[in-house]
Amino acid sequence: MELICEKYQEKNSDNNRCRHLDEYCKYRTSCMIHFMSGELELSGKDGGSEREDGQARLSERYMIELRFDKGNGLLPAIAQDYRTNEVLMLAYFNEEAWRKTLETGKAHYWSRSRNKLWLKGESSGHVQIIKEILVDCDEDTVIFKVEQLGGAACHKGYPSCFFRRVEGGKLKIIGEMVFDPDEVYKK
Repeated sequence: MELICEKYQEKNSDNNRCRHLDEYCKYRTSCMIHFMSGELELSGKDGGSEREDGQARLSERYMIELRFDKGNGLLPAIAQDYRTNEVLMLAYFNEEAWRKTLETGKAHYWSRSRNKLWLKGESSGHVQIIKEILVDCDEDTVIFKVEQLGGAACHKGYPSCFFRRVEGGKLKIIGEMVFDPDEVYKK
């Protein structure tokens, strides 16, 4: 895949290594993936390569390692619209889903109900294109800033899974349906 830096309008030809780590650099198609697809240059005074417990913070090759040990193999991912910052959904992912997300530039999760890897939008076509990934200080939660294709993240047909608000002890629908789930998920 050819990656083009939108900020500097240049092609990335250095084995998919980003030379703009300290600046916001957005690549077309999979803007965050370029940081992880080749060897990663570490920044900071000490290089940032190890935590106090001696474990590697970032892998020197291919992928940022998260603390899957803290979540019994599953970590939460908050999907957020990259333009509006609206929270679209919360899901969980395992190491396989993390790798697939980084490899493809599309959000992959682990379906706890189906007990399998899940490409968001594989049934509906409402895929989430990764625009940016934020990792929390404990390396056990991420925010996927995404472009939500099809306009809906929620399997119930709403743009966000958070389409209801608590009012007077009841749930009030505040979102507008984008699609009819019965039509989209015909089985």
